[in-house]
Parts: sequence; structure tokens; C-alpha cells
Amino acid sequence: KLSLPAGNGCGFIFHFPCTLHPDSSRFLASLQCITQSTGPASYPAETDRASLGSWQWTVKMSILFSLCIFAFPGFSQGRVVGVDEAGFAECNDFFYGETPPEGFTASFNVKICQWYNKEPRFATLYSTEDKTPLYSAFKYTKAAQSGEESWLVEPQIDDPGNDLEEMVHEADAVGSVNNLGANQALTTDYVDSGYERGQLNPGSLNEDDFQLATYTLTNAVPMTPSLSESWHKDVENIVEQALAPHCENGAHLYLVAGAVPSSLRVKDKVSVPEFLWLAACCDAPEVWSVGFLKRPSGENGIEDLSVEKLEKQLPSGAHLFKSSCGGGSQSQKKMEAILQTINQIQSEEPILQTVAGKHGEGQRTQEKRGEGSLLKRVASIIAAPFTKLLRIIAYVLVEVVRYTCSFLWYVFKQLSNTAMGGLYSLCNGVMSYGKEISTVLVNIPWDVAKVAANIVMGFVRIFQNTLSLIYRILRIPMGLFLHIMAFPLDTLCAIPIVLKDVATGVGGTCSLIVDATGALMSGFYYIATHLGKKFVPKFSSDD
Repeated sequence: KLSLPAGNGCGFIFHFPCTLHPDSSRFLASLQCITQSTGPASYPAETDRASLGSWQWTVKMSILFSLCIFAFPGFSQGRVVGVDEAGFAECNDFFYGETPPEGFTASFNVKICQWYNKEPRFATLYSTEDKTPLYSAFKYTKAAQSGEESWLVEPQIDDPGNDLEEMVHEADAVGSVNNLGANQALTTDYVDSGYERGQLNPGSLNEDDFQLATYTLTNAVPMTPSLSESWHKDVENIVEQALAPHCENGAHLYLVAGAVPSSLRVKDKVSVPEFLWLAACCDAPEVWSVGFLKRPSGENGIEDLSVEKLEKQLPSGAHLFKSSCGGGSQSQKKMEAILQTINQIQSEEPILQTVAGKHGEGQRTQEKRGEGSLLKRVASIIAAPFTKLLRIIAYVLVEVVRYTCSFLWYVFKQLSNTAMGGLYSLCNGVMSYGKEISTVLVNIPWDVAKVAANIVMGFVRIFQNTLSLIYRILRIPMGLFLHIMAFPLDTLCAIPIVLKDVATGVGGTCSLIVDATGALMSGFYYIATHLGKKFVPKFSSDD
């Protein structure tokens, strides 16, 4: 990567050597004109001969490397965490006890898990109303020199239905993200505003991919250049020299940096912080916590205070760490050592600033003496128009290449989508046809078996009905014939039975007459005997 300033506040960023990549839209993010000069990349409009020669070489190199259409800027992601997910999802590891701060519950706050190169790097709570982050939570890795700035935006904040889960450059998001800038700040919001994009999670406290991931507008708030320099220097010195050495070199150091929005807004859109704050928590070997607060009016110092007092300065109900990260049980000796180191750092900074200021004045005096030649001044005046002309030509070339690549990529994408759509439809048709044919072929044996079974059952029913019909036809004459044949046999066999019944009847009648005559005679005898006993006098034995 090579960052080449243009002197008029416009810098060109080239990535080379070119690496072929299927997503040519990344080229637009690799070749862009940044209309705001930031940090050490800004140069005065009046350049000397050396800078002019360097610029001419730069223009030549820019034309050469502009022919590289596909550049590979890396894989930076920022996943918007859903409301149904616990905390910050896979970014919960950046919070002490995997518990995010409480009290920031406004409906317009969005949780972002900041990814880079397929790994989570830090977590951010972003306010879509103020267009600034409320806080960024991260773990200390290692202090490093700030690298190339390549600022990104989060597509899903402005367009929730967008399928771009990766953070993209603003130039790439223009044509693919709806309502871009409606819920988040853009680079154009900082242009000519007097404010810089100040990182809450400073890139100087990170290295490698962790540092590259911090250059996202969801991690930046408006800061004046002096406040931005003072904030990042204070945070870097305090964390690296005072906090990390007392927490196993930062291995278990959890940091949360935030900003409280104010009513002052940049271009009536991005809220300027009322003050900045930092909270640190260490869980090994001893649990302790400390807070810091920096106001825009106090650019030369940062105030240290307990986390409990810091929470009172934040919106009502704010609670930064689980169980207050030690709370009142933390070691007093440990805190005294930390605060003593912080005070020492604070007291040394003005001296360093004074020495640096004197050194700068000496350098500027020496430079002025070196430019005292009238010939150099005339050459500078003559070269200035040509320099500006070269800048304009280079800018036009870059824009032409950019829009040409955009148009070619759009045409290629449309043709690819059409071809892929037709191929997809053809594949679907072939698969559906094959599925139906396979279903029919598989069902043929079953259908044949069912037809054969139905035919056999039909023949069985026909045979059964035929036998039933024959039986019903033959049943009537056969029954009549059998009855006729059985009539004589039944008649002859009935004669003995009839004679027997007649004899039985006659015998029974005679027996009945005899029994009746005997009973009648017995009755008369009984009556005669009874009357005789009544009317014949009794005689004694003597008589």
C-alpha cells in the first residue's frame, strides 16, 4: 500500500502489486480520492523541488498502477447483531465476564460485532440517531505504529435488508446500499468541518489485523485535531505504561472507550461528544478497575476516577462491568501504584510537549533559512500551477478509470446475473424433469403389480358369481324333487307312529274310565260308611 498526498487536501491510495480477485468492486475502494487531509498525510500547497519531483514520479506511478483493475484490500466485516441474540453474540469475549455494559437501551442503538479477516476484533454500540458510537469494547493486544487509514462503513445500519454482511468502503456502498448515510456518518460529513474522525478504540493500541479493523466510521466520533491527538496519546500512554504492566502485560485487560453525545452536531447530522471516557478492568492476577474522563476543554489532561464515579457521569442506569469488576474489594496498594504511574505520565507530558515545540521551531527556522534563495522562490511560484494541473489531470484520470471500471463491472455483473439466472432455470428444469421421470420409472413395477392383482381379483369375482348363480338356479327344482321323493317315505314312516299314538290314546281312555269308576265307588263307600256311623247306635261289648 502507498499513500500519496496531493497537497490540496486530496490523497490517492494505491494498493499494489495487483492481485486478481473476482470482486472488482474492491478496486474502487483501493483507488479513491480522499478530499480531506488527515494526520501526517497532509502537505502544504506550496511544495519545494524535492516534493515536486516526488509528486511527478507519483503521477507516473499512479497512471501505471491504475491499469491494475482488481486490487485486494482485505476482508473486513461488521456484523449487526440481531435483537434475538444474547449480548454481542461472538463478540461477548471482549467484555469482562462476557457481560456488556447495561443502561444503554435506547431503541436507536445498534450492536455491531466488528470482524476483520474472518475473526471478531472488537464490539461497538452505535447510535443511529447521533450517528456516532456510544462505546467500543476491546482487549489490549499490543501497542503499534498506526498504519494506513482505510475507512469503511456498515451497510446493514442504513439498509437492514442488505445481504452485505461485510464492512465495505463508502465508494462501493453507493450503488449497492439503500439510504446510505441515513443512520450512520460518512466521510463527506467530516470534509471541511474542522473535525477529524477520532477513534474510540485507538488503532495505536492494536497491531496487524486488530489495527486495520479500527478504521471504521462506526468506531469514530468528531474530534478537533488537537483533541484527537491528545486523546489518543493519553489513552496510549496510560494503557501501555500504567494499566497493562499491572495486568500481566495486558493479557487480561478489558477496555471500554466511549463518548457522550451532545446537542452540537457536525453539518446538522453527526453529534459532537460532550466528553470522552475510558474504563479499564483487569481480572488477573488481582481484580481491579479504573475510569478516565476527558473533556474537549481539557485537551492537555485526562481525569482519573473510579468506575462508580464514571458511571454517574454517564446516562442514568449505566453499569459498565459485571459486579463492578472488583468494586470496593480491589487492592488499595495496587490502585495506588496505578494512579502514581498515571500521575507521573501526566506530569511528564507538558515537558515533552515543550521540548518537541522548541525542536519544531528550530527546524522551521532552519527551513526558512534554507529557502531564502530568490531562485527557489521563483521556481516554487512557477511550479505551483503545473503542480496543480498535474493534480487535476491525475484526479481526472483516476475518476475516468474509476467510473469505467464501475461501468464495466456493472455490465459484467448484469451479464453474469442473466447467464447465471438462465443456467439456474435450466438446471432446475433438468432436475425437475429427471425427478419426475425417476418417479414414474420407480412406480411402473408397483403399478403393473396393482393391475395384475386387480385382474386376478376380477376373475375370482366372476367365478364366484357364476357358481352363486348356478347354485341359485339349481336350488329350486332340486328342493322340490327332494320333497317329492321324500313324501312316500315320510308317509309310510308316519303310519306306525300314528297307530302307536291311537293305541296310546285308546289305552289312556280305558285307564281313565277305570280310574273314574273306582274313584266313584270309593266315594259311595265312604259316604255309606259315614252315614252308618251317624245313624246306627253304637253297641258295647257287653250288649
